[in-house]
Order: sequence, then C-alpha cells, then structure tokens
Amino acid sequence: MADLNIKRVKSSEIEFNDRLVSINRVTKVTKGGRTFSFSAIVVVGNEKGVVGYGLGKAKEVTAAISKGIDDAKKNLIKVPILKGTVPHEQIGKYSGAQVFLKPAAPGTGVIAGGAMRAVLESVGVKDVLAKSKGSSNPHSVVKATIDALIQMRDPYTIAKLRGIEMDKVFNG
Repeated sequence: MADLNIKRVKSSEIEFNDRLVSINRVTKVTKGGRTFSFSAIVVVGNEKGVVGYGLGKAKEVTAAISKGIDDAKKNLIKVPILKGTVPHEQIGKYSGAQVFLKPAAPGTGVIAGGAMRAVLESVGVKDVLAKSKGSSNPHSVVKATIDALIQMRDPYTIAKLRGIEMDKVFNG
C-alpha cells in the first residue's frame, strides 16, 4: 500500500537546500599502508513538501558531499504537510531503526534529534513531535524517517479515495 503513495519528483524545476547529516571516514588497510576515503549522507529538500536523501563516497570530503547531493536529487519524494505539521501519527522502520512521528500544535517546533531533524526540516515541517527508537545509525534513521513520511496520507486524497466529503474524513 505504501508503494502506491510514493510521488516521484523531477529535480530540475525546484530549488533545493541541502543538509549534511553525517560524514564518515573509512580506512582501507593495504600492503602499502592505509587508504582513507569518506562517505557522506546528505538530505535535500525545498521545505515545501519535497525531500530526498543520498549517499556519496569519495577520497575527499567535498567530493563525497557533492556526490551525495547529486544522489539525493535522484531520489525525491513528495510529502503531504498540513498546517506546518504532519497529517497524522506514523511509525517508520528501516533495519534496526524505528521512528515515531506525531503532529504538534503550532509553535511547538521540531522536537527531533540529529538525523531525523535534518529530514523533517528539509521537508518543511515546522511543528512535530518525533522519537527515534532502536538503532541510532544515521543511515538507518534517515531511511526510517523517509519511510514514515512516504506512508503519510493527506485527508484530501483519502476523501477522494473513499468518495466522501472532506468533513466526513475527520468525523468518522
């Protein structure tokens, strides 16, 4: 069911802000010594409901970040945002990470840590309560947060899907 909700977005017509979630130095030990490379996980978004994440690997930090940004622009999704918050409570899972997103009243702010905060701010959520459970690995947390956002459904599409008026979606 969640696969039907994924709305791919073309990156060419949108201006993006990118956020570096984490950077990791990887060491490969060879006969000739140690070889260092870097992997960077980057989140891009337009702060109006479009977000994507990417992984870049290179010998230099700047090259890894730019590769991550390019990768993130290839994996964009559209997320419903209602009055600056998420439409409903949602749990997202990926590997050992589990995240819980809950709508919040205006003025609450983004109550989320590290990797989740980067994704939620990039998508344009202003008020949300979030909890990360299980693994704190930034890669898994970002993917779990994206999973939760993919499962979000706005009331307009639900009303259209069920063939009822908007006010009946909330009443029952």
